[in-house]
Amino acid sequence: MPRPVTYVLIHGGGTTARFWDLLLPHLQGSCLAVDLPGRGDRPADLATLTVDDEVASVVRDVESHRGDDDDGSDIVIVAHSSGGLVVPGVLGALGDRVTHVVLNAASIPPEGGCGLDCMQPRHREGVLLAVEMAKESGQPVLTPGPPSDPEAFRSTYGGPPLSDEQLAYVLDPARCVIDTVNHYLQPVSWRSAPPVPVTYIVNTLDRPVPLGLQREMVDRLPRRAEVVELEGGHVPAIVDPMEFAAVVHGVTSSR
Repeated sequence: MPRPVTYVLIHGGGTTARFWDLLLPHLQGSCLAVDLPGRGDRPADLATLTVDDEVASVVRDVESHRGDDDDGSDIVIVAHSSGGLVVPGVLGALGDRVTHVVLNAASIPPEGGCGLDCMQPRHREGVLLAVEMAKESGQPVLTPGPPSDPEAFRSTYGGPPLSDEQLAYVLDPARCVIDTVNHYLQPVSWRSAPPVPVTYIVNTLDRPVPLGLQREMVDRLPRRAEVVELEGGHVPAIVDPMEFAAVVHGVTSSR
C-alpha cells in the first residue's frame, strides 16, 4: 500500500505561496505551499536575502508542518522557476524523507553557478547592469512587482494569452509582489544533494524560460531526470492545474 504523501510546493520569483491556490484542490495528499522569506507572511530583508536563508525557511516550515503528529508521509517537493534554486539545499537538510522532486521550468545552474546562469542573456545582462548601478547609488536591487500596464502581462508567459480571470489571478497583490534579486547571485550545488528521483516538467511554449534553456538545465542535473513535456507557457499550474496535478500524481505514484 502506498505511503501517504506531503507535497511541499515552492514558488518562483515575484510571487508567493498563493501561486499554487488553483493547484491545491487537485493534489491528493497533504500540501504545504511555502512563502519564501520576504514574501507573504515571511518578513525578510529582500536586499540581502540569500538562497541559504530561503532553504532554512523552507526547512523550518516543513518541520513545523509535520510537527509532533508526523504520520511518516513521504515528502514530494514541487518547485517552479527560480524556486529550483532552493531545492538542493532543502534536499540536503531533509535527506531521505524526500522521495521525489518535481521541477517545472526550474532554475538549475551549472555546478557551483548561480541563478544568473539560468536566465536568457538579455535578462542576465539587465540584472548585472542593475546590480552595478545599485553599487554606485547604494540602493537595493529589487524586482518591480505588479506591472504598470496589466494588459502587457497577458502574453508574458508564452502560450495562449491569459484570460481575464487568469490575468487577474496572477496580478492579484497576494501573488504578484516585489522580490529579491540577491538570491540570483548565490552559488548553488546539486552534487551535494542526496540522489532523489527528479522529474522535470518542460513547458514547450515558455517565454521567460525558453524550451532550449529548460533542456539545458535538465542536462545540468547530476543524475538523469525523467522529462515530461507540457504544451504551454510558463505557468501550467495556473493555466491547467488539473493537467499539472495529473502529471505530479503520475510521476510520484510509482515511488
